[in-house]
Amino acid sequence: MIENPILRGFNADPSFCRVGGDYYIATSTFEWYPGVQIHHSTDLVNWRLVARPLNRAALLDMRGNPDSCGVWAPCLSHADGKFWLVYTDVKRFDGAFKDAHNYITTCDTIDGDWSDPVYVTSSGFDPSLFHDDDGRKWFLNMRWNHRGPGTGLNPAHDSFDGIELQEWHPERGLTGPVHTIFTGTDRGLTEAPHLFKRDGWYFLTTAEGGTGYDHAVTMARSRSITGPYETHPQKHLLTVVNVPASPLQRVGHGQYVETPLGEAYHSFLCGRPLPGGFCPLGRETGLAACEWRADGWLYLKGGGTVPPLTLPALAERAPDAPINRIFADELPPEFQWLRTPYPERLFTLTGSALRLTGRESLGSWFEQSLVARRQEHHAYAAATVVDCVPPNWQRAAGLITYYNRHKFHAALVTHEPEIGRCLTVVSCLGDWPGEALTFHTKLPLPEGPIRIEVSVQGATQRFLVGPEGGAMQPAGPELDARIISDEGGRGEHASFTGAFVGMVAHDLTGQGWTADFTRFDYLPQTL
Repeated sequence: MIENPILRGFNADPSFCRVGGDYYIATSTFEWYPGVQIHHSTDLVNWRLVARPLNRAALLDMRGNPDSCGVWAPCLSHADGKFWLVYTDVKRFDGAFKDAHNYITTCDTIDGDWSDPVYVTSSGFDPSLFHDDDGRKWFLNMRWNHRGPGTGLNPAHDSFDGIELQEWHPERGLTGPVHTIFTGTDRGLTEAPHLFKRDGWYFLTTAEGGTGYDHAVTMARSRSITGPYETHPQKHLLTVVNVPASPLQRVGHGQYVETPLGEAYHSFLCGRPLPGGFCPLGRETGLAACEWRADGWLYLKGGGTVPPLTLPALAERAPDAPINRIFADELPPEFQWLRTPYPERLFTLTGSALRLTGRESLGSWFEQSLVARRQEHHAYAAATVVDCVPPNWQRAAGLITYYNRHKFHAALVTHEPEIGRCLTVVSCLGDWPGEALTFHTKLPLPEGPIRIEVSVQGATQRFLVGPEGGAMQPAGPELDARIISDEGGRGEHASFTGAFVGMVAHDLTGQGWTADFTRFDYLPQTL
């Protein structure tokens, strides 16, 4: 069976691409580095991370980008014997402006070294590249309107000013007139355009309603690529608005693909809220089986707009297994860090440990020594062993559950004058814009390596601590895990990533104090 979501834990804005019998999905990474995740499958059931292509300064530098900015909604395609990746680096979130810069990079193989980027435009975000069958290439994105109420083309939301289309050439760049081909439906917030061609029609899929609980996949078509486009008879191909019983919520933003046998599928992003309506796993990627009907339109297979949890397939999904990492010479593939293309300033691998060099604070948008992996399950346990001797309270290292600078819980080995080496449990409980800290406990620690564990069970979490190989004890109170979710703090419309768990160090003196982490364990559990 295909089990939705197919990519679990913060894999948003899926761009879906088939090359022969190989399927690829590229998803957004926002402020997490390297940029863009690409997963591969041959059966649509089991998916493996094969590339994060934006992995050097020439391709991506997000130092200073605010939370939930960075790489939004990439588009992956294959033409002319190579892969094409279009992506945005968004530099601003608050205020009237977005400062969204769009680029194109290419590679002969999905996991190779991608070319230095070609700049395209900054008129909006959610870029897409369509390769027409006459060899021409067309660039699309939603156009951002900063001018305020009453100035937009769709009264449902003035800033989302329609889908912009212009011809693009690899040597000459954008060329010819700009066409506004679609201004959306009454759902508004029209974004995420993708074009495909079938039976002489150009089909356009977009996302509408915002990336929260009003989200939808909207479809339109035209005989001419420049329009006019007529909207789907039911407007939305996929949406779960007003269907609270669906375990998949926030459904929208995806792309169409046909199998070699002509079977139709459409990817989508979704959230799996826990009771109370919070999504710690962020926006994940699902897959819907579709069908073409006599009227020439695509519909969800079986009717309606609500995608199911499972679909028939010829393979079984591999079970989730505990992941136990002993750090050697390479960073395990599930880990990422924040913003900077210069990870050597944050961490090194010694052969027996991951050595974090303490840099700026947990609130920094520039250099934060935080190496973490996605939370992929509503219940899990994670643990690390840290070996460090902080000389004062300005240095600390430990285990963190993290969403962004105003949503985290951390258990940190530090030093307090009246205690000595101790474990401090500290949180930022969704306080924005103040980012106020809440200190829960300070426990004296023995000498030697320290094991820190966290147990997350849906809405709650708790840290434990003890000497490596020794007895563990609770560290601090039971904590509110709902904070570490899209809906915590500022809420879903300003929180586009998902919960992470990982290792962190800071040195607020700027002297580059270090801490060694010798292992990391992640164990899926049942809620």
